[in-house]
Amino acid sequence: MPEFDLDSFKKTWQEQPVQQKYDNEEILKMLNKKSRNYVKYIFWISVAEFLFFSVLGLFYFFQGEESNSFVKVLERLGAQKTPEVENNFDNTYLAIKILSLLITAYFVYKFYQNYRKIKIEENLKGLITRIIKFKKTVNAFILISIVLLVAFTSVFTAFIFYALNTQNIEPTNSDLTIVIVGIVVSMVLTIVLVWLYYRLVYGIIIRKLDKNLKQLKDIDSKEK
Repeated sequence: MPEFDLDSFKKTWQEQPVQQKYDNEEILKMLNKKSRNYVKYIFWISVAEFLFFSVLGLFYFFQGEESNSFVKVLERLGAQKTPEVENNFDNTYLAIKILSLLITAYFVYKFYQNYRKIKIEENLKGLITRIIKFKKTVNAFILISIVLLVAFTSVFTAFIFYALNTQNIEPTNSDLTIVIVGIVVSMVLTIVLVWLYYRLVYGIIIRKLDKNLKQLKDIDSKEK
């Protein structure tokens, strides 16, 4: 009986060709399906956000919470609430809220379009292009959300100075500093919280899409 050589057996085993578990076409289909699901998740998250902020906006509008906050700041600075200033503020606030909801609705529609266009039968280059476009859409949505927040804070501040100017009121430096610092700190904290929210919720899904995108590009480079 021949002597068993373990080293020779190992060498022979290592030299055996490794069978590929899936071919590129099957991998493409799996990546397509996973990418489609990730886009679907973002679509439904954006729908939930749209509904949530719509209901919240209506609640605060009818409760007059934003108007009350505006009046409290004016009173702190020694100004009075006038019908003209209050009406202008309410109308501007309503216009910003409507604009915000319209923009969110637009992005919900864009996310839905992206979801619909990522099809199983789409070719490799088409799928790569769709994922890249989708990532750009998500980034634009996050950026515009932050810009709208800054715009609202700027309008809120501008109306405070407008009210002070129309009533010829010069607040003390300490009161003015407290109000301005309060507004700036509130805005910065809100922006950070919004950024963290999108980073956590959308970022997790985008990172998974990035992983799929890298695999797709690897397949594309091998096919060339």
